[in-house]
Amino acid sequence: MHAPRPHRRLVGGLAVLMLGLTTAPAAVSTTHPAQAAHLAASVSTQRAETPQGYPRQTVLTEPAVDESDAALKPGLTAYHEIAPMLNELQTVSDRVSVEVIGTSTNGREIYLVTLTAPETTGEAQRQEQMRRRILEQPEQAQRNRTIARDYKVPVFVNANIHGNEWEGTDAALRLVEEYATSTDPQVLETLASTRISLVVSMNPDGRVGNARSNAAGFDLNRDFITAAQPETRVVRDAIVRIQPMMLIDLHGYVNGTLVEPTTPPHAENLEFDLMLTHALPNGLGIEHAILDLGYTFERDGVRAPQIPFRDWDEGWDGWPPIFTPQYAALHGAAAATIEFPLRINNNAYGSPAAELARRAEINTDIAHASITATLEYAVAHRAELVADQVEWYRRGVTGATQVPVTETGLPGAGPEDVYLTEYPRGYVIPVGEGQRSAPAAARLVDHLVANGVEVTRASRPVAVEGSTYPAGSYVVDMQQAKRGIAGVILGPGTDISTRVDRMYDISGWSHALLWGADVVTVPADSRLRATGPAVTEATQTGGLQGSGPWLLQLADVSDAAAFNDLLAAGVALTWTDEGDVVVPAEAATEAAAVVAEHGVVLSPGTAAAGETVESLEVAVAATSAEVWALGEMGFSVTPVSNAALNAGFDWSGVDTFYASSGVSWGGLNAQARADLTAFLAEGGGLVGRGATGASVNSALDALEVTTVAGRNDANGVVRVDSTDGPLTATATPHTFVSAPRWFTGLGEDVEVAQRFAADDLVVSGHWRPTGSGAGGPGSAAGQAVMVHGVDSEGDTAGARVALFGSEPLYRAHPKGQYGLVARALVWTGLDG
Repeated sequence: MHAPRPHRRLVGGLAVLMLGLTTAPAAVSTTHPAQAAHLAASVSTQRAETPQGYPRQTVLTEPAVDESDAALKPGLTAYHEIAPMLNELQTVSDRVSVEVIGTSTNGREIYLVTLTAPETTGEAQRQEQMRRRILEQPEQAQRNRTIARDYKVPVFVNANIHGNEWEGTDAALRLVEEYATSTDPQVLETLASTRISLVVSMNPDGRVGNARSNAAGFDLNRDFITAAQPETRVVRDAIVRIQPMMLIDLHGYVNGTLVEPTTPPHAENLEFDLMLTHALPNGLGIEHAILDLGYTFERDGVRAPQIPFRDWDEGWDGWPPIFTPQYAALHGAAAATIEFPLRINNNAYGSPAAELARRAEINTDIAHASITATLEYAVAHRAELVADQVEWYRRGVTGATQVPVTETGLPGAGPEDVYLTEYPRGYVIPVGEGQRSAPAAARLVDHLVANGVEVTRASRPVAVEGSTYPAGSYVVDMQQAKRGIAGVILGPGTDISTRVDRMYDISGWSHALLWGADVVTVPADSRLRATGPAVTEATQTGGLQGSGPWLLQLADVSDAAAFNDLLAAGVALTWTDEGDVVVPAEAATEAAAVVAEHGVVLSPGTAAAGETVESLEVAVAATSAEVWALGEMGFSVTPVSNAALNAGFDWSGVDTFYASSGVSWGGLNAQARADLTAFLAEGGGLVGRGATGASVNSALDALEVTTVAGRNDANGVVRVDSTDGPLTATATPHTFVSAPRWFTGLGEDVEVAQRFAADDLVVSGHWRPTGSGAGGPGSAAGQAVMVHGVDSEGDTAGARVALFGSEPLYRAHPKGQYGLVARALVWTGLDG
């Protein structure tokens, strides 16, 4: 039996450990909390320019005690206890370094702990030089005996990405405490040959508040390729900077403990043969370490571990780059999710504290064993890990083809595990008049750079297949070490609908197709004759052309934010029949301000007839991500729900209602139904998305449509054809769907804004028909996916309504589709 170890009380015992310390602790420096955001944004550059030795110690600000911290009930470490523990550990050990890499949505600091043997500044510089050589000159690195002999393997441990999966934090803290002063020869060897980086709690707001998501309502383990949230960005930046060779992400709860690698499908942009070479034996080692703890199902309720790659056919896939391990693998890491077994969150949190503490202690033991087993693997296979990351990057730099796992003789690998891609020669992101959206292009370039992709700026015009793009255009040469992550961001992806029946999560994404910038693919058989300097950030965009009035087209997030800032500044704007926004000449000061703030382009226009917009207030019943996205665009929103509407919501200050989640006609009382009906009858608008939006429209008997549902788990990037109307004047030819809907049986007052493409509908993703053959892309092809109109009769006559069957704000990812929602909100709110 394993005795409980309440790690939140360990700090008091640290003074005893000082007796065994043989090396004097290093001097301590202080990082002020206000510097955290700047540090997160610039840490990669700072580390490259001014490498320091180890330890790199920081006196952490110690938060006030919070007795309501949800981690306390199961006997785990409260957030306010972490900083004091790390501060004391830094005073007793020169092996422990702590830095604040950023802050959470609610301002809590996110700590990165590094465990390694002390290094002088010179030794740290040599390690950094070797890291860069591996990344930038892998062919030379393959011949470099110093790298083969001396490079420290970076191992990354990410804990508590889901706030109410607590135990990974306690396991990480236990490891830090043990390694701080241990004299075990194996620990000393590990510290000498590795650098262990531990994000102690990636989601401190969720940890304190007993929530899976962060404070903005985002599942951070669905955010990595988009990085909408601050917590994700700081961990992404740490992964890019550290360049780990192994990574484990600690989660709960699956019984028996789930240990990756995954089932098919496997991400096509990986060098999967190199990853599986280490991920599978490390998974087996973790399994043995867990079994060695001695827990049984009969006595403890703990089932034997399971490894999906070995034990499952499908269902725990490694396809989307939204999860921490799948994202880290794109950077050359053998990465895995660990799901410890005994549930203590959600309904189980109501169990007695003693039972929660029992389960939490077992989970902490298992998480700790997973870390130590991974470290043992890293030490035992240091040379192979180094060689394989070098080979990973060599393939990218030289444009080598991928190697199917079936050719490598890996145990258990078969044709079902082969997912490969063909990389183009490169990509060009044009500037100037050939670019749909300058802010979108700049955002895409900055995102690429933040993800470690090398982007250059062409010093001369670039020719691609008979077209020429101006000097200053951005170029991504795909013969580079980070071609995998570049391919994920810029490639179209693949339709894998025929290869597996069901997916664990989303299956399609493409920043090039969904973020609103024009991106040109340079075919694989073309020559890429573009030279120029590498960029660290995109050149500032924005322009105020002429003396006014000006046209503002709502094509991008930045355009919508500029529109809302102008309204907030008291500028009366005009909405034209073409869907343009006219900014009056007398608002020159305000126009210049939004150009500088948001990088938008205001082109010369003329005073035009149209409808005046002086304010726009939006009531919102939607997912957290959609509310966040509306806020990103600067809309003034008031979240509502059935409860709020039933309590007597005041619609008088609202112009339009965005409905996509969290409200249902059946859940409204008679007065709430009457109030909502009256709101539309008196000129209010409705923007409905998905099943909820369609059902609200139907209940109000507004637009005459029949809504058809696709398979509920269908998702991906799809082709669309848009009309020239005001809602889709700047629409892209692609959008994103999840549980897609489309509209048939359209009444005379309904106009089609966007249709699914009639041919080759699915670009990338997973969309199959139901068992009866309905709901598939064949049924959706050519059908209306976005409609709008003015209700011509009934209780809501005169109301403007727009309906979406797509997911234009999905997880804040398809930013090039934001303009569709912005235009719909403005148009429906005009009569408010």
